[in-house]
This record gives sequence, C-alpha cells and structure tokens, in this order.
Amino acid sequence: MRAPTPAPHLIAARLEKIERLRTLGIEPYAYRYPRDHTTADARALVPGTGHDGPRVRIAGRVSAWRPHGKAIFADVSDHHGRVQVHFKLDILGEATFAWLDLLDLGDWIGVEGPVFRTRTGEPTVRGVSVTLLAKSVRPLPLGKEEILPAGERVVHSDFADPEARLRLRTVDLAVHPEVRQVFIVRARILSEIRRFLDDAGFLEVETPVLQPVYGGAAARPFTTYHHSLGTMLYLRIADELYLKRCIIGGLERVYEIGKDFRNEGIDRLHNAEFTMLECYQAFADYHDMMTLTENLVVHVLDRVLGRREMEVEGHRLNFDPPWPRIPWYDAVREMGDLDAAALDDAALRNRAREAGVENVEEKGRGALLDGLFKALVEPKLVQPILVCDHPTELSPLAKPKRRAPAHPPVSERFEWFVLGRELANAFSELNDPFEQRRRFAEQGAARGVEAHPFDEDFLRALEYGMPPTGGLGLGIDRLAMLVTGRESIREVILFPTLRPE
Repeated sequence: MRAPTPAPHLIAARLEKIERLRTLGIEPYAYRYPRDHTTADARALVPGTGHDGPRVRIAGRVSAWRPHGKAIFADVSDHHGRVQVHFKLDILGEATFAWLDLLDLGDWIGVEGPVFRTRTGEPTVRGVSVTLLAKSVRPLPLGKEEILPAGERVVHSDFADPEARLRLRTVDLAVHPEVRQVFIVRARILSEIRRFLDDAGFLEVETPVLQPVYGGAAARPFTTYHHSLGTMLYLRIADELYLKRCIIGGLERVYEIGKDFRNEGIDRLHNAEFTMLECYQAFADYHDMMTLTENLVVHVLDRVLGRREMEVEGHRLNFDPPWPRIPWYDAVREMGDLDAAALDDAALRNRAREAGVENVEEKGRGALLDGLFKALVEPKLVQPILVCDHPTELSPLAKPKRRAPAHPPVSERFEWFVLGRELANAFSELNDPFEQRRRFAEQGAARGVEAHPFDEDFLRALEYGMPPTGGLGLGIDRLAMLVTGRESIREVILFPTLRPE
C-alpha cells in the first residue's frame, strides 16, 4: 500500500487559499518566529481555573480545529507535545479572525498570549496574536489521538501501512508522536555513549569512509570510483583497521561512532547502511572489554530509561552485571546438542546441511561453524550473555586464547547477545604482524566475496608495533531497537534503505 494520496481538489483548495492570503498581504511562508516557550512549557505554566498565567509565544502545527461561531479552539503540536489555543473575534479583531478561516490542519502557526485553564480543566493559550509560519499544501493523514495511561500520545491515523510509513518518513514523523520519540531516545543513547567514553578517557576520532582496501570484517563492500585519482574505492565495512592505526600511533584510547556499509541482504536485523560504535583501548584485553561493555550498556539504560530491567517481545530482560559468560564450543554443545570440535570437514558440512545452512558446498570450515551457531544456538540466547572463545577460523583479527588446548584452536573474542541477536563483538586484538600476515594469506587462498582482503598498508603499520589492545564493536541500531522495544532495524533508522517502488 502506498501513502495516502490527497484528492486533487484538496490541494487545489489549499493553493487557492495561499493566493487569497497573499492578496490580504499575509505571507504564507515566514522567515522566523521568536518562540519563547514550547507547548510543554505552556502547559506547565497554566494556573488554576479563572486566572490568567504568564504570556507565552508558542509555535507548531495545527493538529485540531474546532470553530464555534465567534470563537475557535485549536490544538498546536510541536516537538514537545501539544497545547490547546483559543481564538476570539473580540480579541484578535475582525481582519485577523477572518483570515483564520484560511488555515488548515498541518499549517504551522505561531501564537502569543497568556495561558489559562478552561472550565473543563484544559490548559490553553489565549490567542492575542497569531502568525502564519508555513502553509501546508498537502494534507497530512492526521487521525484520532489517544493518550495512554503512561502519558504517551498515539495517533491512530489513516497512514498505517508499515512500508508506506518508511517510504514517507517525513509524514510518519509528522503524524505519529511515538515515532518521533524513538529517534529522540536514539539520540540520547548516542549522547550517553559519548559521555561514558569521554569520561573514561577515550578520544573520539574520524577515519575514512572511502577506503582503498576494505577490511575489519567479513562482508561484501560497495564500490565507487574516484575520478580525480583514477582508482576504485570502497565504502568501509568497518572502522577497525584505521582505529588500530591510531593505537599504533600513540592515541591510547580511541572510539568512532559512524556509518558502515555492507552490500548484503536486508531483513529485520540488517540494513545496508548502519551505525557502529568501535572503540580500542591500549594495554587491555577482551576481559577488559567485557567489563567495558557491561558498564557502558548499564550506563545508557540508567540514563535513558532509568532502569535495568525491561519487557521486550514478551521477555523480561535483566541487565544487571555481570552477565553470564559461556565459551563458544560449550554453547554449541549445550544448546545445539553438538560436539562441533569433534567433527571433520565432511561431517561438519553434513550437519550444517541438516541444520538448514545454505550453500554448504561453497563454505569453508569457519563459515560452516558460524552457520551452525546461528541456526542452533543464537535463537536460545535471550537474556544478556557473552559468548566467548570463538573458533580461530571465525576470528582472523583476534589473538589466540592463552593457555588453551591446541585443539580446537580458539581466539580471545566474545560476542554479546540479547533476544537471539548479536549486539557487540570484541577481541584481544592480534598485534603480531607475522601471524596477522599469515592469516591474511590463509584467508586469501580460499577467498570468497566476504573474506578479509590482504591489507599491506595495515600490516606495514602493525610492524611499527601495536601494544596489547582490546577492541569493541557495538551495533547502535540494534541497541536502539532493544531500548525502544522495536522489532525491525528499519524502525530505528530515520531513512532506511528500501527497494525501489
């Protein structure tokens, strides 16, 4: 279903009103309006019934219009909520009151006057003056508004089709206050992440989005062409290798919150363009990153939600640290009823095929292990949990686990899961340039479109010496899904990538 299309005669009527306004000397599109109070401010200043409060200047969209002869009640909505306004002929004067008839729902207006409470108790602004700020040509699909017991405003509009709402996010934001709230919360999450890391001594840096060699993850990249340099470049799939260069250069704690791009499938957990936090700390390992992850997440929950428990998708989640830790092979054994370490390549391929892993004949051992884990284990990881000590085949940028048996080879890596979703990934970062070169070469020999490319420039940087380092990547979009209780990544991205209509 497409977004509601207004009837041509409705648009024609609004265009005619614009001409009539200009004939009356009223400009439909103002330059500015010095608002001094939000709608929430105005409501908070309202005195008891029968008394006028302070004078305010508010601005917002007209979201309701109730004419009563020589008086008009209207609702004005802004970023902070809504407030009722009251226009009277004897206060505004005949000329001003007359042109109010040319206003429509969705128009932006500014209103000045004292606040008061009606006999029914409704906080209201008495309109002493009114200014048209922007005339809406297309009618918004406004509908009935419901105030929930918790005070949340929900609009039951004609604009309900999920796909149409994503394609016209501007309209979705305009008519659904609860959608605006999602992105207010997302912004607060980012602010609190920055606050936490800044206070912990991390430095925010910016690294290239256009890269001559993509790396730091296993994914298919987007490509572009740099005409001035005459070379092919890639949109980054991760920030990792450039942030490690910063560590090598002496910036001991760095982080970046930025866009990454992966030319892969789109579903409720994946968007081609997404936001990641990556941070790196010198002289630390993956145990330090476990503590950092727990402390960062509970800081965000404490500051944004004010609690560490939440009800999401029918599950009561508790984020009080420490979160359980479970080794990767133990998780597969306990939750998947499978001893993956004991399987040779042929048996592993057969077991992956039985579990529904696709294209098993084209996959190497690492990809088969990863497919089995996704199929058998991930759906069972509901409460916050750290799965650690991954197969080395899955972790070409992580150090081997200390004091671990030679078989199966595992690395110092963990992933944070909640609700069957991976939200974070962290390593004791591999800082041995010889081992890193060997792993790049090994991957290149059996390379597919999602293998790590051989990055000679990064290896050269690593040869200057990188101190022991812990690294963390955290998916901002998935964290926003968790905190806001949304089930699709497209609901927490303002303008998600969509298939052309």
